[in-house]
Amino acid sequence: MSFEGRCFHFSIDRGGTFTDVFAEIKRTDGTSTFKVLKLLSEDPANYPDAPREGIRRVLAETTWRSYPRDEPLDTSLIHSIRMGTTVATNALLERQGEPCALLVTKGFKDLLHIGNQARPKIFDL
Repeated sequence: MSFEGRCFHFSIDRGGTFTDVFAEIKRTDGTSTFKVLKLLSEDPANYPDAPREGIRRVLAETTWRSYPRDEPLDTSLIHSIRMGTTVATNALLERQGEPCALLVTKGFKDLLHIGNQARPKIFDL
């Protein structure tokens, strides 16, 4: 498989239990290959960070190069990383988060209103 430039596109969903990694690898001939893997979100005996571990594994498997866990990843082949998470939302829903306070200045008082995820047009800011 031949690579040129930044041809890896990663989409990652980091949840409370599992982290899902989807990678699209664009080849020089214009076609794409896809890789999908699921990791435990927390597995300190094997890796310090699940999203980074997923990227490391995809790069190693696809390029046949070694990417040691204790070294920074070579990002020269990575075009994009999109990442989402439900960890904070789950903590709120399960009431397991740490006590905290929200302070806003007068100019940002609307944040208290638009911060509610139950509003009818959630993406209309």
